[in-house]
Formats: sequence, structure tokens, C-alpha cells
Amino acid sequence: MSNPILNENFGANTTILEGETMSVNGTIQKTLLMLLMVVLSAGYTWGLTVQGFIDKAQLLGIVGSVVALIAIIVMYFSKKTSWIWASVYSIGEGFFLGIISYAFNKFYPGIVAQAVACTFASMFSMLMLYRAGIIKCTDKFRSIIMTAMLSVLLIYIIQFVASIFGRSIPQIFTASPIGIGFSCIVVLIASFGFIMDFDFIEQGAERMAPKYWEWMGAVGLMTSIVWLYVEMLKLLAKLNSRN
Repeated sequence: MSNPILNENFGANTTILEGETMSVNGTIQKTLLMLLMVVLSAGYTWGLTVQGFIDKAQLLGIVGSVVALIAIIVMYFSKKTSWIWASVYSIGEGFFLGIISYAFNKFYPGIVAQAVACTFASMFSMLMLYRAGIIKCTDKFRSIIMTAMLSVLLIYIIQFVASIFGRSIPQIFTASPIGIGFSCIVVLIASFGFIMDFDFIEQGAERMAPKYWEWMGAVGLMTSIVWLYVEMLKLLAKLNSRN
């Protein structure tokens, strides 16, 4: 989901007049670096699974997801060392993605490549719409998307609790038309999250936020990319299971 570190007050109190400041290009470079770390760590756990070290890979995936969450929380309180926590987040998230990507690809060969392509196509489509001014990140837009994201999160929490007792929310997590429709809506919400990320980054650069804010802008983009990628995997899996 969209970076919890960033909000409507992003950069409001961080304007500086001396030293290096946040830039869009700097944020892009850091995002690419984080993406590389995610790919390498994901490739590592994928490789472990292929080699038969399934237990080790699963442990790394579970630990990685927990560490990634902790890194995001710590970054909120330690912004000046955000580059450390951004790196920790990337590696931990990569371990987790390597496991789930292998699992999806095992049942549906080629689905990972499809999900990656769809994820970046969605991101660049949102970027073009944002740059063209077709979609603007107004306060109303931000409020609607954040409410939608929190609603999705609540549904997932309810499903998780229900699964502990052997229950499940009817239809929406299946390959039924309702389930596919739900996944399409979540994918759309996740895609709109990029608009908020682009706006936060642009605002930070315009307000001359400190250089370390680039890492938080990069984390914002990466969390959106990861969330959309996972949702794309789920949607494509539902579609493939109907064939």
C-alpha cells in the first residue's frame, strides 16, 4: 500500500535553504537501487526453493516480511537514517516476494512475468495520466483512495482472523466472478496509489526537502509497486484457474 510515512503534510515543515535537497531524479535513482535489492534477494529465496532448501527459503520469507514491516515503522521515527531502513526493507521484502512468486509460478507457469509487466505498465500509465494533469492528487482524491486502501486492509484482516478458525469471507477470495471483480477493484485502488506517491515526491522536491527524504519517496514507490505486483499475481491466478 501507499507509503505510511508520507501524508498530506509531506515536506510541509522540511523546507531548507542550504545543502543538498530532495530531487525527483535522486528519488528515481534510489527507487531503482531498491528495486535491484528486491530482485536480488527475491532471486536468492527463489533459488533456494529450486535447489530444494524449501524450509530455509520459507523461513527467510517469513522473517523478511516481518523485518520489512519493522523497517518501515522504524523509518517513521528515524528519517535521517532512512537509507539504512530502506535497504533493510528492500532485502526483507525481496525474500518474501521470492517465495510467493515461486509458489504462484509453480502452479501457473509464466504468471510472474505477466504480473511484472502488468505492474509496471500500470505504474507508467498512472505517471502519464499524472503528468498530463488528467488525474490530480487533490485532497478529495487522496481522502477517497486512502479510505479505499484502509477498507481493503480491513477486509484482509477479517479474512486472516476468519482463516484461523477455518472460515473465509464468501466469494471474494475465490475465482468466481465476484472474486475476480474484487481483485480488479483492489488492483485499480493500488494503481491510484501511485498518483499520491508521484505527488508527494514532486511536492518534496518543490519545497526543497532534505536529501534524505528521497529515500522515503523511494520507499513510497516501492511499497506501491510491491502491493500492486502481489495483487496482480492474485488476479492473474484467479483468471488462469478458470481456464
